[in-house]
Amino acid sequence: MNELEKRAYRAFLGLYLVSSLLFVTLLGYWYYTAQKRSLESAQRYRLEHVADRVGSAVIVAHMHRTPLSLPSADPDIAVALFDAHGHLRHGTLPVPIRPEKTGYFRRHGYSVLVSDSPNDHLGIHYVVVESDALAAELAALRANVLGIGTAVALLIMLVAWTLARIFMRPVREKFQQIERFVNDITHELNTPISALTMTTEQALKRGECTQKNLRNLTVSTRQLYDIYRALTYLNFSKKDPDPAPVDLEALLQKSADYYRPLCESKRIDLQVRTRPLVFAMPPTQAQLLFGNLIGNAVKYSPPGSTLTLSIENGCVTVADEGAGIDPALHDKIFERYTRATDSAGGFGVGLSIVKRLCDDYGIALSLDSAVGQGTTFRLCFDTV
Repeated sequence: MNELEKRAYRAFLGLYLVSSLLFVTLLGYWYYTAQKRSLESAQRYRLEHVADRVGSAVIVAHMHRTPLSLPSADPDIAVALFDAHGHLRHGTLPVPIRPEKTGYFRRHGYSVLVSDSPNDHLGIHYVVVESDALAAELAALRANVLGIGTAVALLIMLVAWTLARIFMRPVREKFQQIERFVNDITHELNTPISALTMTTEQALKRGECTQKNLRNLTVSTRQLYDIYRALTYLNFSKKDPDPAPVDLEALLQKSADYYRPLCESKRIDLQVRTRPLVFAMPPTQAQLLFGNLIGNAVKYSPPGSTLTLSIENGCVTVADEGAGIDPALHDKIFERYTRATDSAGGFGVGLSIVKRLCDDYGIALSLDSAVGQGTTFRLCFDTV
């Protein structure tokens, strides 16, 4: 991963984690608050129920003039009775208080309810009920929320890492394609530039330009122009919505003449068999179409082989006797930056340009090739 990829990876991961963890934190806080309110309400109702039962027992004992017998309560609940002046009359409390008014509150971890339900019967004005059950329930609730939140956070981190790897894969592949493209085009440019440099230096030393020098200059210049033409089309060219008919036979012959010096330098026998063929297409793009196919064929053909260009039944055929293309790559070979082999250089855009031009102008493109058996490209033009 290069530095730019690392920054993009960290930015995606950071944004996903921060937003997700913030959402989980807010959700956990909302859940804890809602549950806490529910537990507090249930605890208050529970204490009020005990206080009402105690108050009723006081009233009944006073009215029937019987000894006061307090109703049983849960072990965690403590009950105490106070007179109107706040003096303890019966019972004990874990958290001592002196009641002055009724109400519900919490003190030192205990829930406290002060009720005046006895109505001064038997001299009892206040019933005070205390319990620490809520504190234990809230502690358990916090532990559950924290545990679940931690597990969810870890899951989010795992998902974020997985998604980041998945989403960054195309970016990483694109960066690798671009880096390979830059390396390949640098290598492609180096060959003709080196040839031009050596040829001109030789001509200057001799004080004359031989036929061989001229041929080398021509081949190298045309290689540079092919690279320039491909890059220009990739970046600036658009489909002509209303092209005029063009003579494809003449353009194919012109393309053959253009690549003939390169074929001669590689000792490739270039054969051309043409028939009249007219199609509505910009001449420059038709030449680019033919040029990419012929240039590829020359590049991948061994010395002493034959390269055949022909027009028959409305189809242009470019057939070579080169290394061939594995059938498994027949679909992928037309993708940009894809090459069938690294043996002959190139930067993997020629056939993608061919496919794009065929799609733009409705040209049927087919490929017939196998490893070690050469390659045949066929372009069929609908001239109806």
